[in-house]
Amino acid sequence: MDGRVDGAVADARAATAADAVRVLFGRRLAALPGTWLPTVTGPGRRVWRGPWHYWWHAHVLDALVDEALRDRAAGRHTEAADAVRRATALLRTLRLRNLGTFRNHYYDDMAWLALAAGRLDRLGHARGPIGVARAAERRLTPTLRLGDTPELGGGVYWNDTHDFKNVPASAPAALHFARTGDLDRARRVADWILARLVDSQTGLVLDGLRIGPDGSTALVADIYTYNQGTVLGLLVELGDPASLARAADLVAAVRAHLTTDPAGRVLRGHGGHDGGLFTGILVRYLALAAHSPGLDAAARATAVDLVTSTADALWTGRRSITPPPRSGMPSAPVPVFSPEPVEPADETRPRGIPVELSTQVQAWTILEAAASLRPSGRSPRMIA
Repeated sequence: MDGRVDGAVADARAATAADAVRVLFGRRLAALPGTWLPTVTGPGRRVWRGPWHYWWHAHVLDALVDEALRDRAAGRHTEAADAVRRATALLRTLRLRNLGTFRNHYYDDMAWLALAAGRLDRLGHARGPIGVARAAERRLTPTLRLGDTPELGGGVYWNDTHDFKNVPASAPAALHFARTGDLDRARRVADWILARLVDSQTGLVLDGLRIGPDGSTALVADIYTYNQGTVLGLLVELGDPASLARAADLVAAVRAHLTTDPAGRVLRGHGGHDGGLFTGILVRYLALAAHSPGLDAAARATAVDLVTSTADALWTGRRSITPPPRSGMPSAPVPVFSPEPVEPADETRPRGIPVELSTQVQAWTILEAAASLRPSGRSPRMIA
């Protein structure tokens, strides 16, 4: 779709980003055989006692599904099976690290994992069932429904203290509801977001509504890239003409207000830590929109350009580091990527500073999305 980089090059870039995440962060959990759970900074050693972030690992799971799809599309079935096995190990290890459960206190975290597990489960249908993915979906879906209440006219709470309804929980939860056939619930949540949390000046999605002890509400008007992405994915998934028209408007708003280069083609980032994943999530759903034939052709072309231009900028700004040797074997250099696509990694992540998993999974996700639009196989692959 974009002549600047062909499918084979885009495929190789995504594979390089995937390998870099494994080298920099991939570890067993407490040295237990069959486990795999990336550290949150790299190069790193300890997982069990160190900090971890449940929802970051949900996006690692999503990226592994992307990798498996890319390998399958190119006919690399052994490599695809390896990605599926690693994804399955990650999901099992996440449950172990989370003290034997997939649930936690945050509906947005659980929604991200439900979406990724659902993709892994659907991926498994072509090669036999993947039991742990189905188990995650079945345990998380009824819990997510508990966050969807009529207070404030609808929407999903952010966590189980029930004092904040926001898009980071509502949109991915609604997308999960839609993908599991609960369309009425998904539409109710979508209608609530569109009625209460869209900025009339820019057309962008705001963050949420906070509830005070006295029942009063306060609008949280922050604008984040990932909220645009999940609402876009939800609208495309619903797929009716009105939703697709709103999706096209949202793509245009993203280009107008969330790009940072003079040409309006490269998306902005949100720095490190949790924000280091936000723009990767937006790009995932821009790629999904680009693959959606019901969407307006101009909106699809804009989505393609935003994805591929952002991926190109990230790749151009990468730098190499050489991890410490492991098991006495010398290490080869691997790339690290900037959390801000228009800024080189040398400027945003100075040498000697640990690399965050979130920012590198964001880059991996973006490069996988670009590869899905520049296929090296016979036809574009879907990433939903």
